[in-house]
Amino acid sequence: MSTSLPPLTALRAFDAAARHMSFAKAAEELHVTPAALSFQIKSLEEHLGRPLFRRLNRAVELTEAGRALAPGAAEGFAALQSAWQAARRQGDDTNLTVTAGPALTAKWLAPRLYDFAREHPEIDLRFSATLRNMDLERDDVDVAIRFGDGPDEGLYSLPVRKEWQTPVMTPELASQYPTPDSLRDAPLIHDDSITFLRPPCDWPAWFRAVGVDFVPEHGARFSNADHAIDAALAGVGVVLGRRSMILKDITEGRLVAPFKTAIETKGRYRFLCLPGAEKRPQIAAFRDWFVAEIEKTAHVSDEFEIIPVEEVTTP
Repeated sequence: MSTSLPPLTALRAFDAAARHMSFAKAAEELHVTPAALSFQIKSLEEHLGRPLFRRLNRAVELTEAGRALAPGAAEGFAALQSAWQAARRQGDDTNLTVTAGPALTAKWLAPRLYDFAREHPEIDLRFSATLRNMDLERDDVDVAIRFGDGPDEGLYSLPVRKEWQTPVMTPELASQYPTPDSLRDAPLIHDDSITFLRPPCDWPAWFRAVGVDFVPEHGARFSNADHAIDAALAGVGVVLGRRSMILKDITEGRLVAPFKTAIETKGRYRFLCLPGAEKRPQIAAFRDWFVAEIEKTAHVSDEFEIIPVEEVTTP
């Protein structure tokens, strides 16, 4: 039995056959003939000194040696693919892939992207709207925009302004609930997308901030912030809306924020990329645009008394 590594083409043939459990499908994936693929696997078995597959009438199955090899082969080719993509990105100054949460993408990023595209026609921008944890070394993503309080170990992390929340509703509902105390009787909407933050930045915290002794026990609950805002836009009730999620609707008059008290969360958005990648032209351009867009609406905060949530936390 040889102790040296076998040819990469033979390992690649084995990996494809082990995933499909079919020589024919593996050959189709690799654009070779079934005979050529069978020859590669046979040479790999000779190199190993034992069979990797049991050939059945119309199928194949892995032997014990095949089952031992398959996970490592799959992981190895996945790592090679990721490393190759990362190396290609280093020399690519025109493509930029950004991941952000669905709510931020819908309520904040998407309405503004035309301006970025107009300023940077040389950059081909792609978005992945997901909250899934991304591996910036292995996934085909250049930048992640995430909300929370970190940590962001091993990454370039640029935090921006902290988020605050205040009640927002349609103008029609606002006429029915003119004071904070009157919200006791209002249909309240709960945004559960940031319940992971500590201390909690929720309706009880806001009522404490305005001196109202009230803990809501009912109301519609949404796991996505944009769905909670959309419910408020439909007149379903009053939502404790985050700054980034409500600015456009307030500016355009679809929602109003009649009470000028807001509570500041412990979380903030962070611009994340691999260390050193922030110097790549397209990433630096997007970072600078992202920060500038946030600063454009910073003056809105001046209209509110913003109270850190830590100051209204119960003992």
